[in-house]
Amino acid sequence: MKLKKKKNETEAFDIVLVVIMLFIVVITLYPFLNVLAISLNDATDTVKGGIHIWPREFTLQNYKEIFNGSTKLPRAFVNSVLRTVIGTITGVIATTMVAFTLSRRDFIFNKLVTMLFVITMYVGGGLIPEYLVVRQLGLVNNFAVYILPGLISAFNVIVIRSFMDGLPEALYESASIDGANDWTVFTKIVFPLCLPVIATIALFIAVSQWNSWFDTYIYARTNDSLTTLQYELMKIMDNAAATVDIHNPNLQNTARSNPESIKMAITMVATIPILLVYPFVQKYFVSGMTLGAVKS
Repeated sequence: MKLKKKKNETEAFDIVLVVIMLFIVVITLYPFLNVLAISLNDATDTVKGGIHIWPREFTLQNYKEIFNGSTKLPRAFVNSVLRTVIGTITGVIATTMVAFTLSRRDFIFNKLVTMLFVITMYVGGGLIPEYLVVRQLGLVNNFAVYILPGLISAFNVIVIRSFMDGLPEALYESASIDGANDWTVFTKIVFPLCLPVIATIALFIAVSQWNSWFDTYIYARTNDSLTTLQYELMKIMDNAAATVDIHNPNLQNTARSNPESIKMAITMVATIPILLVYPFVQKYFVSGMTLGAVKS
């Protein structure tokens, strides 16, 4: 009798849990589906409102406006992909190496350097000093301006270092006894064990690189060959808003330049490519990689 009662309680708990999870899925997906529906809906009809997860008057005109609005989009897309890939790879390597150095207990400047990194998280020089430094380094209108200034993030270093601090000290001792140097320890032991946190930081860096447009505006807007997708999309959206406000106040003629529809279409164009990266790093979002690595 007690066993049956316990089974019923377990089933009831499972049902409640499934309902809660379904609710979370719905509220998570709804904003994305709403943006997609508006981007695929006729711009004039969008002004009426009431669109939720399905377009009322299906059209691809909003996307045509985006891709016909700028001849620089193909080049901008390539630049965004390049800066995302190169920036992520170099950023992960540099950040991980710095974090490994700071995690070593035999590094005598450990606390001092860590404190300097933390200070940079709260105190910054501002945009003008940053621009002057970048200009003095010859990075203006240079593709390297997308990579070098943000190569290392203090926050990312601290996150990876905290993960490395949790690794068993016996790993380093056993490797040292076997004759491994620091480079071997880093590449053969520490880096593989840190894949979960490295994948997370890589995703942070990739999203930041992909979404960035302000550095293009500040450092490379006069060089069309260095333009990025986000910067071009921002200009298209501004042009669409200006067209409606100044030259096209009649709602019957806003089908080709409704800023709300253009904004949603731009959101989808900017979101989908980076969204495709998530499935490849999801498997690393786990813990316990060091379980069983060393038995004391």
